[in-house]
Amino acid sequence: MTEHKPLPTEIVRLDRIAKLLDSQFSFLGIRFGLDSLLGLVPVVGDAAALGISGYLIAEAARAGASRGTLLKMVLNSGIDATIGSIPVIGDLFDVFFKANKRNVALVRKEMMRRHAERSAGSPMTAKLR
Repeated sequence: MTEHKPLPTEIVRLDRIAKLLDSQFSFLGIRFGLDSLLGLVPVVGDAAALGISGYLIAEAARAGASRGTLLKMVLNSGIDATIGSIPVIGDLFDVFFKANKRNVALVRKEMMRRHAERSAGSPMTAKLR
């Protein structure tokens, strides 16, 4: 039986923020978050949502995410902001793309991989510190 370790506190905090932004609410079985609601406010709403996404990226950088992961996160947020700024179509896109949840999944995957490598005594350990 494998032992499950608790998620690092950084990931738990980022998960909460991503859920709030992308899937906190439900209507007719469709999950959405503040990102979708903020997108309804022209210009200012999309800018605010992008700012919060930027915070997630900054937190991932502080947690030690690699440049590759950070680049993927920036691309996800850029796609979300660009298409999300298109009236009506962008609002629908925000409901389904869920860039923040994608970004947190990238960070979680990297952190779990690093943890597994350290636990296994991998030669990669020296590069990760």
